[in-house]
Amino acid sequence: MSNLSTIHFAGAAPARHEFAGKRVTLIIPPSAFLLDERVFVSLGILRVAAALESLGVQVGVLDLSGVANYLDAVESHFAGREVESWVGITCTTPQLPAAVQIAQRIRTVAPAQRIVLGGPHVTLAYSARKIEIQHGVADGRATRACATLESLFDHLVSGDGEMASFELFAPDCPKFIDADDNKGPFFMSNREYEASPGPARHLVDLESYRYSIEGAPATSLIAQLGCPFHCGFCGGRNSKSLRQIRTRSVDSIIAELRFLHTTYGYTGFMFYDDELNVSKSFVELLNRIHALQQELGAKFQLRGFVKAELFTEEQAEAMVRAGFRWLLCGFEGANERILDNIDKIATVEDNTRAVGYAQKHGLKVKALMSVGHPGESRQSILDVRDWLIDMKVDDFDCTVITTYPGTPYYDLAVPTDRAKGIWTYTHKKTGDRLHSFDLDYTVTPDYYKGDPNGGYRSYVFTDNLAPEEIVALRDQVEREVRDTLSIPFYHGKPALRYEHSMGQGLPAQLFRRTPAAVVQ
Repeated sequence: MSNLSTIHFAGAAPARHEFAGKRVTLIIPPSAFLLDERVFVSLGILRVAAALESLGVQVGVLDLSGVANYLDAVESHFAGREVESWVGITCTTPQLPAAVQIAQRIRTVAPAQRIVLGGPHVTLAYSARKIEIQHGVADGRATRACATLESLFDHLVSGDGEMASFELFAPDCPKFIDADDNKGPFFMSNREYEASPGPARHLVDLESYRYSIEGAPATSLIAQLGCPFHCGFCGGRNSKSLRQIRTRSVDSIIAELRFLHTTYGYTGFMFYDDELNVSKSFVELLNRIHALQQELGAKFQLRGFVKAELFTEEQAEAMVRAGFRWLLCGFEGANERILDNIDKIATVEDNTRAVGYAQKHGLKVKALMSVGHPGESRQSILDVRDWLIDMKVDDFDCTVITTYPGTPYYDLAVPTDRAKGIWTYTHKKTGDRLHSFDLDYTVTPDYYKGDPNGGYRSYVFTDNLAPEEIVALRDQVEREVRDTLSIPFYHGKPALRYEHSMGQGLPAQLFRRTPAAVVQ
Protein backbone atom coordinates (compact mmCIF):
# COMPACT_ATOMS: atom_id res chain seq x y z
CA MET A 1 0.00 0.00 0.00
CA SER A 2 2.49 2.57 -1.18
CA ASN A 3 1.94 6.28 -0.88
CA LEU A 4 4.22 6.80 -3.88
CA SER A 5 1.81 5.61 -6.55
CA THR A 6 0.29 8.31 -8.74
CA ILE A 7 -3.40 9.13 -8.60
CA HIS A 8 -5.34 8.31 -11.75
CA PHE A 9 -7.08 11.27 -13.38
CA ALA A 10 -10.17 11.08 -15.56
CA GLY A 11 -8.55 13.41 -18.05
CA ALA A 12 -4.88 14.17 -18.65
CA ALA A 13 -2.91 13.90 -15.43
CA PRO A 14 -0.84 16.95 -14.48
CA ALA A 15 2.84 16.48 -15.19
CA ARG A 16 4.92 15.78 -12.10
CA HIS A 17 7.37 18.56 -12.96
CA GLU A 18 4.56 21.12 -12.69
CA PHE A 19 4.62 20.65 -8.92
CA ALA A 20 8.36 20.65 -8.30
CA GLY A 21 9.10 22.89 -5.32
CA LYS A 22 5.44 23.29 -4.35
CA ARG A 23 4.77 23.16 -0.61
CA VAL A 24 1.47 22.71 1.18
CA THR A 25 0.51 22.47 4.84
CA LEU A 26 -2.65 20.58 5.76
CA ILE A 27 -4.22 21.13 9.18
CA ILE A 28 -6.32 18.82 11.35
CA PRO A 29 -8.19 21.02 13.86
CA PRO A 30 -8.81 19.89 17.44
CA SER A 31 -12.04 18.08 18.30
CA ALA A 32 -12.74 19.34 21.79
CA PHE A 33 -16.15 17.65 21.74
CA LEU A 34 -14.54 14.19 21.83
CA LEU A 35 -13.77 12.60 25.18
CA ASP A 36 -10.45 11.46 23.71
CA GLU A 37 -9.19 13.21 20.60
CA ARG A 38 -6.39 10.75 19.86
CA VAL A 39 -8.38 7.65 18.96
CA PHE A 40 -8.79 7.66 15.16
CA VAL A 41 -6.71 9.75 12.81
CA SER A 42 -8.47 11.89 10.17
CA LEU A 43 -8.10 9.75 7.04
CA GLY A 44 -9.75 12.10 4.53
CA ILE A 45 -7.10 14.80 4.71
CA LEU A 46 -4.36 12.14 4.67
CA ARG A 47 -5.77 10.87 1.37
CA VAL A 48 -5.46 14.41 0.00
CA ALA A 49 -1.89 14.51 1.31
CA ALA A 50 -1.09 11.23 -0.44
CA ALA A 51 -2.55 12.48 -3.73
CA LEU A 52 -0.39 15.60 -3.53
CA GLU A 53 2.70 13.58 -2.64
CA SER A 54 2.08 11.30 -5.62
CA LEU A 55 2.83 14.22 -7.96
CA GLY A 56 5.80 15.55 -6.03
CA VAL A 57 4.27 18.21 -3.79
CA GLN A 58 6.03 18.51 -0.45
CA VAL A 59 3.26 18.12 2.12
CA GLY A 60 3.25 18.81 5.83
CA VAL A 61 0.47 17.91 8.24
CA LEU A 62 -0.13 19.98 11.36
CA ASP A 63 -2.14 17.66 13.61
CA LEU A 64 -3.78 19.68 16.39
CA SER A 65 -5.87 16.83 17.81
CA GLY A 66 -5.64 17.06 21.59
CA VAL A 67 -3.52 20.23 21.57
CA ALA A 68 -4.66 22.41 24.47
CA ASN A 69 -3.23 25.72 23.21
CA TYR A 70 -3.58 24.95 19.50
CA LEU A 71 -3.67 28.62 18.44
CA ASP A 72 -0.24 29.16 19.98
CA ALA A 73 0.98 26.15 18.01
CA VAL A 74 -0.47 27.62 14.81
CA GLU A 75 1.16 30.99 15.42
CA SER A 76 4.53 29.43 16.14
CA HIS A 77 4.33 27.34 12.99
CA PHE A 78 3.46 30.17 10.57
CA ALA A 79 5.27 33.15 12.12
CA GLY A 80 8.20 34.08 9.88
CA ARG A 81 7.68 31.01 7.72
CA GLU A 82 7.97 31.07 3.94
CA VAL A 83 4.52 31.39 2.36
CA GLU A 84 3.32 28.02 1.07
CA SER A 85 1.40 27.38 -2.14
CA TRP A 86 -1.68 27.09 0.05
CA VAL A 87 -2.77 25.91 3.48
CA GLY A 88 -5.66 23.46 3.71
CA ILE A 89 -7.88 22.94 6.75
CA THR A 90 -10.35 20.07 7.03
CA CYS A 91 -13.30 20.26 9.36
CA THR A 92 -16.53 18.69 10.43
CA THR A 93 -19.36 20.96 11.59
CA PRO A 94 -18.40 20.72 15.30
CA GLN A 95 -14.79 21.59 14.37
CA LEU A 96 -15.79 24.74 12.46
CA PRO A 97 -15.31 27.23 15.34
CA ALA A 98 -11.75 25.96 15.81
CA ALA A 99 -11.10 26.08 12.05
CA VAL A 100 -12.27 29.71 11.94
CA GLN A 101 -9.98 30.63 14.83
CA ILE A 102 -7.05 28.85 13.15
CA ALA A 103 -7.61 30.79 9.93
CA GLN A 104 -7.82 34.07 11.83
CA ARG A 105 -4.55 33.35 13.67
CA ILE A 106 -2.78 32.45 10.40
CA ARG A 107 -3.92 35.76 8.90
CA THR A 108 -2.49 37.59 11.89
CA VAL A 109 1.02 36.12 11.51
CA ALA A 110 1.07 35.30 7.77
CA PRO A 111 -1.41 37.63 6.00
CA ALA A 112 -0.20 36.63 2.51
CA GLN A 113 -1.05 32.98 3.04
CA ARG A 114 -3.93 31.50 1.01
CA ILE A 115 -6.22 29.44 3.23
CA VAL A 116 -8.49 26.66 1.95
CA LEU A 117 -11.31 24.98 3.87
CA GLY A 118 -12.53 21.54 2.87
CA GLY A 119 -13.98 18.46 4.51
CA PRO A 120 -17.46 17.41 5.64
CA HIS A 121 -18.81 20.78 6.78
CA VAL A 122 -18.16 22.54 3.48
CA THR A 123 -19.62 19.57 1.61
CA LEU A 124 -22.76 19.55 3.76
CA ALA A 125 -23.28 23.31 3.64
CA TYR A 126 -23.02 23.52 -0.13
CA SER A 127 -25.20 20.45 -0.67
CA ALA A 128 -27.84 22.20 1.46
CA ARG A 129 -27.39 25.32 -0.64
CA LYS A 130 -28.08 23.31 -3.80
CA ILE A 131 -31.41 22.22 -2.30
CA GLU A 132 -32.32 25.87 -1.68
CA ILE A 133 -31.44 26.77 -5.26
CA GLN A 134 -33.57 23.88 -6.55
CA HIS A 135 -36.50 25.18 -4.51
CA GLY A 136 -36.00 28.77 -5.64
CA VAL A 137 -34.98 30.00 -2.17
CA ALA A 138 -32.84 33.07 -2.79
CA ASP A 139 -31.64 33.86 0.72
CA GLY A 140 -31.91 30.66 2.72
CA ARG A 141 -29.86 29.85 5.80
CA ALA A 142 -27.59 27.45 3.89
CA THR A 143 -26.91 30.14 1.30
CA ARG A 144 -26.07 32.58 4.10
CA ALA A 145 -23.87 29.95 5.80
CA CYS A 146 -21.92 29.46 2.56
CA ALA A 147 -21.52 33.22 2.16
CA THR A 148 -20.05 33.35 5.67
CA LEU A 149 -17.55 30.62 4.76
CA GLU A 150 -16.58 32.51 1.62
CA SER A 151 -15.89 35.62 3.69
CA LEU A 152 -13.60 33.70 6.06
CA PHE A 153 -11.55 31.54 3.67
CA ASP A 154 -9.83 32.16 0.36
CA HIS A 155 -11.07 28.96 -1.26
CA LEU A 156 -13.58 26.25 -0.40
CA VAL A 157 -13.62 22.64 -1.60
CA SER A 158 -16.82 20.60 -1.44
CA GLY A 159 -16.71 16.82 -1.87
CA ASP A 160 -13.72 14.74 -2.96
CA GLY A 161 -10.47 16.54 -2.25
CA GLU A 162 -7.96 14.25 -3.95
CA MET A 163 -8.13 15.66 -7.48
CA ALA A 164 -9.65 19.01 -6.51
CA SER A 165 -6.51 19.81 -4.52
CA PHE A 166 -4.49 20.24 -7.72
CA GLU A 167 -6.87 22.93 -8.97
CA LEU A 168 -5.74 25.05 -6.01
CA PHE A 169 -2.33 25.56 -7.66
CA ALA A 170 -3.88 27.25 -10.69
CA PRO A 171 -3.40 31.04 -10.79
CA ASP A 172 -7.08 31.47 -11.69
CA CYS A 173 -8.37 29.04 -9.09
CA PRO A 174 -12.05 29.81 -8.33
CA LYS A 175 -13.32 30.70 -4.88
CA PHE A 176 -15.41 27.53 -4.73
CA ILE A 177 -14.46 24.14 -6.16
CA ASP A 178 -17.36 21.74 -6.49
CA ALA A 179 -15.97 18.20 -6.24
CA ASP A 180 -19.37 17.02 -4.99
CA ASP A 181 -20.76 17.00 -8.53
CA ASN A 182 -20.71 13.41 -9.81
CA LYS A 183 -20.65 14.71 -13.38
CA GLY A 184 -17.75 17.09 -12.71
CA PRO A 185 -14.01 16.55 -13.29
CA PHE A 186 -13.04 16.20 -9.62
CA PHE A 187 -15.53 13.52 -8.52
CA MET A 188 -13.80 10.17 -8.07
CA SER A 189 -15.15 7.17 -9.91
CA ASN A 190 -14.66 3.60 -8.67
CA ARG A 191 -11.63 3.37 -10.94
CA GLU A 192 -10.08 6.53 -9.56
CA TYR A 193 -10.83 5.52 -5.98
CA GLU A 194 -9.15 2.18 -6.61
CA ALA A 195 -6.08 3.77 -8.21
CA SER A 196 -5.56 6.61 -5.73
CA PRO A 197 -2.86 6.16 -3.08
CA GLY A 198 -3.79 5.22 0.45
CA PRO A 199 -3.80 7.75 3.32
CA ALA A 200 -0.39 9.30 4.07
CA ARG A 201 -0.32 7.98 7.62
CA HIS A 202 3.43 8.64 7.84
CA LEU A 203 2.62 12.36 8.12
CA VAL A 204 1.05 11.99 11.57
CA ASP A 205 2.26 10.48 14.82
CA LEU A 206 0.26 7.24 14.71
CA GLU A 207 1.76 6.06 17.99
CA SER A 208 -0.02 8.88 19.81
CA TYR A 209 -3.39 7.56 18.61
CA ARG A 210 -4.41 5.04 21.24
CA TYR A 211 -7.13 2.57 20.46
CA SER A 212 -7.51 -1.13 20.99
CA ILE A 213 -10.00 -3.87 20.19
CA GLU A 214 -10.11 -6.67 22.74
CA GLY A 215 -6.61 -5.68 23.81
CA ALA A 216 -5.12 -5.55 20.30
CA PRO A 217 -3.54 -2.25 19.16
CA ALA A 218 -5.92 -0.93 16.52
CA THR A 219 -6.35 1.70 13.83
CA SER A 220 -9.06 2.59 11.32
CA LEU A 221 -9.56 2.23 7.58
CA ILE A 222 -12.34 2.80 5.07
CA ALA A 223 -13.10 0.13 2.49
CA GLN A 224 -15.80 1.95 0.50
CA LEU A 225 -17.17 5.47 0.30
CA GLY A 226 -20.76 6.58 0.63
CA CYS A 227 -24.09 5.43 2.02
CA PRO A 228 -27.15 5.17 -0.26
CA PHE A 229 -29.79 5.47 2.46
CA HIS A 230 -31.71 8.62 3.37
CA CYS A 231 -32.10 8.76 7.16
CA GLY A 232 -33.50 12.17 8.08
CA PHE A 233 -30.92 12.98 10.77
CA CYS A 234 -27.87 11.96 8.74
CA GLY A 235 -25.50 14.42 7.11
CA GLY A 236 -24.73 14.03 3.44
CA ARG A 237 -28.04 12.55 2.35
CA ASN A 238 -28.19 15.23 -0.35
CA SER A 239 -24.47 15.14 -1.15
CA LYS A 240 -23.29 13.05 -4.09
CA SER A 241 -19.87 12.34 -2.60
CA LEU A 242 -21.37 11.12 0.67
CA ARG A 243 -24.44 9.40 -0.80
CA GLN A 244 -23.05 7.67 -3.90
CA ILE A 245 -21.16 4.49 -3.12
CA ARG A 246 -17.64 4.25 -4.53
CA THR A 247 -15.95 0.88 -4.15
CA ARG A 248 -12.50 -0.54 -4.49
CA SER A 249 -11.56 -4.14 -5.03
CA VAL A 250 -11.17 -6.75 -2.32
CA ASP A 251 -7.51 -6.98 -3.41
CA SER A 252 -7.05 -3.27 -2.60
CA ILE A 253 -8.62 -3.61 0.86
CA ILE A 254 -6.54 -6.68 1.67
CA ALA A 255 -3.41 -4.83 0.53
CA GLU A 256 -4.17 -2.00 2.96
CA LEU A 257 -4.68 -4.43 5.84
CA ARG A 258 -1.40 -6.15 4.96
CA PHE A 259 0.38 -2.79 4.81
CA LEU A 260 -0.95 -1.65 8.19
CA HIS A 261 0.02 -4.94 9.82
CA THR A 262 3.49 -5.30 8.33
CA THR A 263 4.43 -1.61 8.56
CA TYR A 264 2.92 -0.62 11.92
CA GLY A 265 2.22 -3.94 13.59
CA TYR A 266 -1.54 -3.43 13.97
CA THR A 267 -3.71 -6.46 14.58
CA GLY A 268 -6.87 -4.49 15.41
CA PHE A 269 -8.86 -2.76 12.69
CA MET A 270 -11.93 -0.55 12.85
CA PHE A 271 -13.74 -0.40 9.50
CA TYR A 272 -15.31 3.05 9.26
CA ASP A 273 -17.50 2.33 6.24
CA ASP A 274 -21.02 3.60 6.82
CA GLU A 275 -22.46 0.13 6.25
CA LEU A 276 -20.08 -2.75 5.44
CA ASN A 277 -22.80 -5.13 4.35
CA VAL A 278 -24.10 -2.84 1.60
CA SER A 279 -21.27 -4.21 -0.54
CA LYS A 280 -22.09 -7.26 -2.65
CA SER A 281 -18.54 -8.50 -2.04
CA PHE A 282 -18.84 -8.31 1.77
CA VAL A 283 -18.68 -12.08 2.41
CA GLU A 284 -15.85 -12.44 -0.12
CA LEU A 285 -13.93 -9.73 1.76
CA LEU A 286 -14.50 -11.54 5.05
CA ASN A 287 -13.19 -14.79 3.62
CA ARG A 288 -10.11 -13.04 2.24
CA ILE A 289 -9.42 -11.37 5.60
CA HIS A 290 -9.51 -14.83 7.20
CA ALA A 291 -7.07 -16.13 4.57
CA LEU A 292 -4.74 -13.15 5.08
CA GLN A 293 -4.42 -13.93 8.79
CA GLN A 294 -3.54 -17.53 8.01
CA GLU A 295 -0.88 -16.33 5.57
CA LEU A 296 0.61 -13.84 8.04
CA GLY A 297 0.32 -16.10 11.06
CA ALA A 298 -1.62 -13.30 12.78
CA LYS A 299 -4.92 -12.99 14.61
CA PHE A 300 -6.95 -9.89 13.90
CA GLN A 301 -9.55 -8.22 16.12
CA LEU A 302 -12.08 -6.28 14.04
CA ARG A 303 -15.02 -3.89 14.46
CA GLY A 304 -17.39 -2.47 11.87
CA PHE A 305 -20.84 -1.09 11.04
CA VAL A 306 -23.69 -2.99 9.37
CA LYS A 307 -27.23 -2.15 8.23
CA ALA A 308 -29.77 -4.10 10.26
CA GLU A 309 -32.28 -5.11 7.59
CA LEU A 310 -29.44 -6.32 5.31
CA PHE A 311 -27.72 -8.36 8.00
CA THR A 312 -27.88 -12.13 7.57
CA GLU A 313 -26.80 -15.16 9.55
CA GLU A 314 -24.30 -15.98 6.81
CA GLN A 315 -22.71 -12.56 7.29
CA ALA A 316 -22.57 -12.99 11.08
CA GLU A 317 -20.84 -16.34 10.76
CA ALA A 318 -18.34 -15.02 8.20
CA MET A 319 -17.62 -11.93 10.32
CA VAL A 320 -16.67 -14.04 13.32
CA ARG A 321 -14.48 -16.28 11.15
CA ALA A 322 -12.72 -13.17 9.78
CA GLY A 323 -11.96 -11.88 13.29
CA PHE A 324 -14.81 -9.47 13.96
CA ARG A 325 -15.45 -9.16 17.67
CA TRP A 326 -17.80 -6.17 17.67
CA LEU A 327 -20.70 -5.24 15.44
CA LEU A 328 -21.98 -1.67 15.50
CA CYS A 329 -25.35 -0.74 14.09
CA GLY A 330 -27.31 2.49 13.91
CA PHE A 331 -30.62 1.07 15.13
CA GLU A 332 -31.46 4.65 16.25
CA GLY A 333 -34.99 4.00 17.54
CA ALA A 334 -37.19 1.30 19.04
CA ASN A 335 -40.58 2.67 18.05
CA GLU A 336 -42.09 2.00 14.62
CA ARG A 337 -43.47 5.52 14.24
CA ILE A 338 -40.08 7.06 15.02
CA LEU A 339 -38.30 4.70 12.61
CA ASP A 340 -40.81 5.73 9.93
CA ASN A 341 -40.14 9.40 10.69
CA ILE A 342 -36.40 8.80 10.40
CA ASP A 343 -36.95 7.04 7.04
CA LYS A 344 -34.78 4.29 8.48
CA ILE A 345 -36.28 1.48 6.34
CA ALA A 346 -35.36 -1.03 9.06
CA THR A 347 -38.15 -1.99 11.45
CA VAL A 348 -37.96 -2.90 15.13
CA GLU A 349 -38.31 -6.52 14.02
CA ASP A 350 -35.33 -6.12 11.64
CA ASN A 351 -33.26 -4.64 14.44
CA THR A 352 -34.19 -7.40 16.87
CA ARG A 353 -33.36 -10.09 14.32
CA ALA A 354 -29.96 -8.52 13.58
CA VAL A 355 -29.04 -8.55 17.29
CA GLY A 356 -30.13 -12.18 17.47
CA TYR A 357 -27.90 -13.23 14.56
CA ALA A 358 -24.94 -11.44 16.11
CA GLN A 359 -25.41 -12.90 19.55
CA LYS A 360 -25.95 -16.41 18.19
CA HIS A 361 -22.48 -16.34 16.62
CA GLY A 362 -20.70 -14.60 19.48
CA LEU A 363 -20.47 -11.07 18.09
CA LYS A 364 -20.67 -8.31 20.67
CA VAL A 365 -23.22 -5.64 19.78
CA LYS A 366 -22.86 -1.90 20.26
CA ALA A 367 -26.25 -0.30 19.60
CA LEU A 368 -26.16 3.26 18.28
CA MET A 369 -29.36 5.02 19.34
CA SER A 370 -30.58 8.60 19.04
CA VAL A 371 -33.44 10.69 20.37
CA GLY A 372 -35.05 13.97 19.35
CA HIS A 373 -36.61 12.90 16.06
CA PRO A 374 -39.86 14.22 14.57
CA GLY A 375 -42.77 13.14 16.74
CA GLU A 376 -40.49 12.09 19.61
CA SER A 377 -42.37 11.58 22.87
CA ARG A 378 -41.63 10.39 26.38
CA GLN A 379 -42.88 6.93 25.46
CA SER A 380 -40.80 6.65 22.29
CA ILE A 381 -37.62 7.49 24.21
CA LEU A 382 -38.45 5.02 26.96
CA ASP A 383 -39.03 2.44 24.22
CA VAL A 384 -35.31 2.82 23.47
CA ARG A 385 -34.53 1.99 27.09
CA ASP A 386 -36.77 -1.04 27.14
CA TRP A 387 -35.50 -2.44 23.84
CA LEU A 388 -31.82 -2.09 24.81
CA ILE A 389 -32.49 -3.92 28.06
CA ASP A 390 -34.51 -6.64 26.33
CA MET A 391 -31.72 -7.13 23.76
CA LYS A 392 -29.03 -7.29 26.45
CA VAL A 393 -26.65 -5.29 24.26
CA ASP A 394 -22.98 -5.22 25.16
CA ASP A 395 -22.66 -1.45 24.79
CA PHE A 396 -24.59 1.49 23.37
CA ASP A 397 -24.61 5.18 22.60
CA CYS A 398 -27.73 7.27 23.02
CA THR A 399 -27.31 10.71 21.51
CA VAL A 400 -29.48 13.79 21.04
CA ILE A 401 -29.70 14.44 17.32
CA THR A 402 -28.47 17.66 15.77
CA THR A 403 -29.73 19.30 12.59
CA TYR A 404 -26.49 19.83 10.72
CA PRO A 405 -26.48 21.30 7.21
CA GLY A 406 -26.74 18.43 4.75
CA THR A 407 -29.28 16.49 6.83
CA PRO A 408 -32.87 16.36 5.58
CA TYR A 409 -33.93 17.64 9.01
CA TYR A 410 -31.98 20.83 8.18
CA ASP A 411 -32.26 21.01 4.39
CA LEU A 412 -36.03 20.54 4.26
CA ALA A 413 -36.96 22.65 7.29
CA VAL A 414 -38.78 25.98 6.95
CA PRO A 415 -38.72 29.01 9.27
CA THR A 416 -41.68 29.02 11.65
CA ASP A 417 -40.59 31.68 14.14
CA ARG A 418 -37.96 34.01 12.72
CA ALA A 419 -37.83 36.12 15.87
CA LYS A 420 -36.71 33.10 17.91
CA GLY A 421 -34.75 31.49 15.07
CA ILE A 422 -36.92 28.37 15.00
CA TRP A 423 -37.08 26.12 11.95
CA THR A 424 -39.47 23.20 11.51
CA TYR A 425 -39.13 19.96 9.57
CA THR A 426 -42.35 18.09 8.79
CA HIS A 427 -42.27 14.46 7.76
CA LYS A 428 -43.96 14.18 4.39
CA LYS A 429 -45.94 11.02 5.24
CA THR A 430 -46.77 11.11 8.95
CA GLY A 431 -46.91 14.90 9.38
CA ASP A 432 -44.85 14.67 12.59
CA ARG A 433 -42.70 17.70 13.23
CA LEU A 434 -39.22 18.52 14.52
CA HIS A 435 -38.34 22.05 15.60
CA SER A 436 -34.76 23.29 15.84
CA PHE A 437 -33.00 26.49 16.78
CA ASP A 438 -30.96 28.13 14.06
CA LEU A 439 -27.28 28.18 15.05
CA ASP A 440 -24.22 29.97 13.81
CA TYR A 441 -21.92 26.98 13.43
CA THR A 442 -18.86 29.21 13.09
CA VAL A 443 -19.15 30.00 16.80
CA THR A 444 -21.42 27.29 18.29
CA PRO A 445 -19.85 23.83 18.31
CA ASP A 446 -23.09 21.85 18.47
CA TYR A 447 -21.93 18.35 19.35
CA TYR A 448 -23.68 15.29 18.07
CA LYS A 449 -22.26 13.32 20.97
CA GLY A 450 -21.60 14.60 24.46
CA ASP A 451 -20.21 13.27 27.69
CA PRO A 452 -22.71 10.56 28.76
CA ASN A 453 -22.28 11.69 32.35
CA GLY A 454 -24.64 14.66 31.92
CA GLY A 455 -22.90 16.50 29.10
CA TYR A 456 -25.66 16.66 26.48
CA ARG A 457 -27.55 19.69 25.21
CA SER A 458 -30.50 19.80 22.85
CA TYR A 459 -31.14 22.42 20.20
CA VAL A 460 -34.17 20.48 18.98
CA PHE A 461 -37.66 19.92 20.36
CA THR A 462 -40.92 18.33 19.26
CA ASP A 463 -44.60 19.02 19.75
CA ASN A 464 -44.43 16.64 22.70
CA LEU A 465 -41.09 17.43 24.35
CA ALA A 466 -39.09 20.57 25.17
CA PRO A 467 -35.29 20.51 24.69
CA GLU A 468 -34.71 20.04 28.42
CA GLU A 469 -37.12 17.12 28.54
CA ILE A 470 -35.33 15.38 25.67
CA VAL A 471 -32.02 15.67 27.51
CA ALA A 472 -33.51 14.49 30.81
CA LEU A 473 -35.06 11.44 29.16
CA ARG A 474 -31.84 10.67 27.30
CA ASP A 475 -29.94 10.80 30.60
CA GLN A 476 -32.54 8.50 32.15
CA VAL A 477 -32.08 5.97 29.34
CA GLU A 478 -28.31 6.13 29.74
CA ARG A 479 -28.45 5.62 33.49
CA GLU A 480 -31.10 2.92 33.66
CA VAL A 481 -29.77 0.78 30.81
CA ARG A 482 -26.23 0.84 32.16
CA ASP A 483 -27.42 0.05 35.68
CA THR A 484 -29.63 -2.81 34.54
CA LEU A 485 -27.10 -4.41 32.16
CA SER A 486 -24.03 -3.54 34.27
CA ILE A 487 -22.44 -1.62 31.38
CA PRO A 488 -19.93 0.86 32.79
CA PHE A 489 -19.98 4.50 31.76
CA TYR A 490 -17.26 5.28 29.29
CA HIS A 491 -14.31 6.98 30.92
CA GLY A 492 -11.88 7.51 28.08
CA LYS A 493 -8.20 7.89 28.62
CA PRO A 494 -7.27 11.55 28.92
CA ALA A 495 -6.56 12.88 25.45
CA LEU A 496 -2.91 13.53 24.75
CA ARG A 497 -2.51 17.22 25.53
CA TYR A 498 0.47 19.02 24.07
CA GLU A 499 1.33 22.25 25.84
CA HIS A 500 3.13 24.10 23.12
CA SER A 501 5.66 26.65 24.33
CA MET A 502 5.87 29.75 22.16
CA GLY A 503 9.23 30.31 20.58
CA GLN A 504 10.57 26.83 21.32
CA GLY A 505 9.41 25.15 18.12
CA LEU A 506 6.65 22.67 17.57
CA PRO A 507 6.92 19.23 19.14
CA ALA A 508 7.83 16.74 16.41
CA GLN A 509 4.54 14.94 16.93
CA LEU A 510 2.50 17.94 15.76
CA PHE A 511 4.03 18.64 12.36
CA ARG A 512 5.52 16.23 9.89
CA ARG A 513 6.69 17.03 6.38
CA THR A 514 6.98 14.70 3.40
CA PRO A 515 10.46 13.13 3.48
CA ALA A 516 12.77 14.68 0.90
CA ALA A 517 13.25 11.32 -0.79
CA VAL A 518 9.59 11.26 -1.72
CA VAL A 519 9.61 14.55 -3.61
CA GLN A 520 12.95 14.31 -5.38
